[in-house]
Amino acid sequence: MGGFLVFWMAAGFSMLEAGLVRSKNVTMQLTKNMGLFSLAAVFYYLIGYNLMYPLGDWMYDGVISGIWGVAVLEAVGVTADGADDYGYASTGSDFFFQLMFCAATASIVSGALAERIKLWPFLIFTIILTALIYPIQASWKWGGGFLDGMGFLDFAGSTVVHSVGGWAALMGAIILGPRIGKYAKDGKVVPIPGSNLALATLGTFILWMGWFGFNGGSQLAMGSVGDVADISRIFSNTNAAAAGGAIAALLLTQFLYKKPDLTMILNGALAGLVSITAEPLTPTLGAATLIGAVGGLIVVFTVPMLDKFKIDDVVGAIPVHLFAGIWGTMVVPATNSDASYVTQFISIVIVGVFVCVTAGITWTILKSAMGIRVGEEEEISGLDVSELGMEAYPEFYKG
Repeated sequence: MGGFLVFWMAAGFSMLEAGLVRSKNVTMQLTKNMGLFSLAAVFYYLIGYNLMYPLGDWMYDGVISGIWGVAVLEAVGVTADGADDYGYASTGSDFFFQLMFCAATASIVSGALAERIKLWPFLIFTIILTALIYPIQASWKWGGGFLDGMGFLDFAGSTVVHSVGGWAALMGAIILGPRIGKYAKDGKVVPIPGSNLALATLGTFILWMGWFGFNGGSQLAMGSVGDVADISRIFSNTNAAAAGGAIAALLLTQFLYKKPDLTMILNGALAGLVSITAEPLTPTLGAATLIGAVGGLIVVFTVPMLDKFKIDDVVGAIPVHLFAGIWGTMVVPATNSDASYVTQFISIVIVGVFVCVTAGITWTILKSAMGIRVGEEEEISGLDVSELGMEAYPEFYKG
């Protein structure tokens, strides 16, 4: 059931991105989101899940033998001895839930690189990310790997999911370059407003709702009163962090710019959610609100910081998922005595280096082999027309 809610986040990412890009690029964002989710579902099944959790007979023995073995067609949730361990999530439910997390990682990349990336290179990168990059690093923590053995704590994925998507997006944005006209020759940043803030707000609320499945479902059990009580705390802390992030962004933009900035408020709420994801159980309600509030502040400060380096992130995905993800992971020991600041930091660095290297190599190969960026004329006319031949708003768009 938690997986259903996380699946609904795919709609949230789609609406958020559709609202924050220009009208001439909306169809492209929707196409990318449909494509990335579907490709993630197939390639995480064929390769990624076995890399992340070697499960034996259910997906056939071996690392990538799910591609070759007919055993992948066996009934979901049935293991070699004919039954799952009922003290834990069934194999089928665990596969479905973890697939949603894998797909969410790819969604993070989509928004950051909007309005200038070609469709097919992006989809090929999605395959590499969901089949190899995400599952390998996730196995180090959630698959019982060496980061887990070190004592690294990341309850629902501030690092394993969100920072990974953020690092991959950062490398893509650097290699891809900024949109035409985003940065003037004199160094000024040229605002490029999105097409529909109503859609962006809808997307944010959908993501907020889906996060209850993201964090609550990560309890991975609901068979005892204790589990149910823990899930209720997770729900409450998740909501509090989102509210804290939104309020912090609202107040800070009013202070800095003399007017509240809705896009910052939306991303502030999302940053609050990312911040609490590493440990949504142990904080008090007040602590969760403060953790989320710091995430909201981080977004307001890091969006212009990226612009200073001429790193063009269309929807603010890197500040939300990478920077707030790092914060959320580092703050875990403040409320959970089982965590170590040193271990948390080392784990962030290990995952960051791995993703930057692998994603950077992948983007570079794609750029050399087939090109990853549309031409100048295509970018100016819009990717809906140049890449897809289909406009999202044909009766309104004037060029």
